[in-house]
Amino acid sequence: MGLIHEAFAGLRLEPGAHVNELGAWLVSIAGTPEGARLATILALVSALAHAIFGALQKGRYDPWLTRGAIDAWLCLLSAPIALFVVPWPDLTMVFILMGAIVVHFAYKVTMALAYERAAYTVVYPVVRGTGPLVTVIAASLFFSEHFTPMQWVGVACLSGGILLLAVRNISEEVLDPRTLKLGLLWALAGGFLVAVYTTYDAYGIRQAPDPFTFLAWFFFVTAFDFPLLAAWRFRRMSVPPILGPLVWRGLIGALVAWISFGGVLMATRLDKVGEAAVLRETSVVFAAFIGWFILGEKVGPRRLFLMTLVALGAVIVEMGG
Repeated sequence: MGLIHEAFAGLRLEPGAHVNELGAWLVSIAGTPEGARLATILALVSALAHAIFGALQKGRYDPWLTRGAIDAWLCLLSAPIALFVVPWPDLTMVFILMGAIVVHFAYKVTMALAYERAAYTVVYPVVRGTGPLVTVIAASLFFSEHFTPMQWVGVACLSGGILLLAVRNISEEVLDPRTLKLGLLWALAGGFLVAVYTTYDAYGIRQAPDPFTFLAWFFFVTAFDFPLLAAWRFRRMSVPPILGPLVWRGLIGALVAWISFGGVLMATRLDKVGEAAVLRETSVVFAAFIGWFILGEKVGPRRLFLMTLVALGAVIVEMGG
């Protein structure tokens, strides 16, 4: 045992040392071709994870309870990393995190209201189609990241394809027209807030000396609100759902959220915010394939064409820069 102790004595590091070294390396490659390649990979992985995240929220449970279960696990999983691994935030980062709490609470409430009034297949494309278009404009204003004319063609293909998917899905809805309109209005508001939080979070992670510090504290502090709302809503239900499956769904959702939201945040730290936002919205294509191959949903030639248009738009944005 003494020999083992001596062998590892020189390798002992302070808590979080490996994380800090990785964070420093990521900061060092930001803005470089290597960073751009990694940002592209992270944005696409985030898109796949977000499609899975959306599928987890589909239909079976009240959207407020589902999001509450996910956020409760996000708090529990992020707390040890935030409190004991990464450094505590300084005063500037505290104020940035307070702003993130407000922005993300507004987004989560908006999405829950949209899902209450319209189907997942209507809400999701409207939100994801509106978000990148507004984000690209915001990135131009706040980060001086300007798209080429060819990239704007790509944005038009991607957002147009996604919104046409929404129109196609709306034509199949049998909801009361007033309820559907309210759902669409909340979905449009959700798309706008996607752009707001993407731009704001990109600013926040760029202010942090270590991106993992921002990520850990971001997931920890922005996840306090919905578990409380969900608990209040659960107690007021006349026929509350069985908690066991909901808890497990929340755990899976929290793990996927770390990959989905963490991946796109890291991508905005390494490369252009607008490009990361556009690539992330290929989640609509991944979501359609999940529905097709796993959930047994019909795609059809029109949806297949529109999905191809979305994917083509992402390729044009990536290659046209």
